[in-house]
Amino acid sequence: MRSNSIVFTPIIARTQVAHSPIAPIAFDCVKFIIVRSGSARLFSEFGSRHVNVGDVIVLAANTLCGAEPEGQVTTTTLYLDRDYVVDQVFWQYAAHFGTRDDASDFLNVHYAEPAQIVSIGTDRAGLLMPWLDELATLSLNGIPPERFYRAQALLSGVLDIVVPFMARTGEPISSPQRATVFPSRPRHRQFRPLRMEARESAGMLRADVAHRWTIAELAEAAHLSSSQLRRIFVEAFGKSPIAYLTMLRAERMASLLRSTALPVSAAAAAVGWADPDFAARQFRRSIGVSPSEYRQISRQSGPRVSAREDRVKRA
Repeated sequence: MRSNSIVFTPIIARTQVAHSPIAPIAFDCVKFIIVRSGSARLFSEFGSRHVNVGDVIVLAANTLCGAEPEGQVTTTTLYLDRDYVVDQVFWQYAAHFGTRDDASDFLNVHYAEPAQIVSIGTDRAGLLMPWLDELATLSLNGIPPERFYRAQALLSGVLDIVVPFMARTGEPISSPQRATVFPSRPRHRQFRPLRMEARESAGMLRADVAHRWTIAELAEAAHLSSSQLRRIFVEAFGKSPIAYLTMLRAERMASLLRSTALPVSAAAAAVGWADPDFAARQFRRSIGVSPSEYRQISRQSGPRVSAREDRVKRA
């Protein structure tokens, strides 16, 4: 991830006040958004939900989320590099995992919801405020190495309060399963960099969302088999190439619905969905409301001013 500075850090905290609607946007990192004051209506894979003080929004990497402040809303957002999160889980359950991939699989099974709203209550939210303020100050220009342990301690305090309230899926690791795991020494863990083929394939999808992409076409451009491309793409972005394309199309369609008078069917066609009914289903799945509902809500919000949110991307 990167903030506006050139210093890389796996933890970034930003506090902002929003008065204007925030368009649906996805980041390539895990996000914890803590509501500090005010309220807003959110749109994401959990549907359309109202949030206020005491709520924490948890978003997996590459998950669309937009907001309509109800007057104003103040939030602190924690941007966490997914590899860093996997590392924390690996050490949290070090006695049960053999490899870092086990920790990643554990996250995928037990915290499979890409978007959820966690209600921790106003009292617990109040406990977080000093820690969030200090984290935001530490990460303003990138966390300096000599203060990293302090930032990590603050983050651990926040997660200690929030994570127990998160919805979990799947089944815990059973004793027989643990017995079949052979722990490896830490230095034997495999840290995989983002494959260039995955990055280039994602760039192709972003450059032309309306194109009728196929896995075979992307794989040919990457000089990989279809199964290889699908595997490295999921490892890099947490979604298959086609699911990633769906996210991009929903994001672009939302922009057209806000900024133009195009009919819904025309907006859908412009992003590559020729079937309006299919487009509506995919849009609702990604944004949380139907295209018509989203347009109506956007118009009720009045003139839209582009919301500036610090970009947090993988280096």
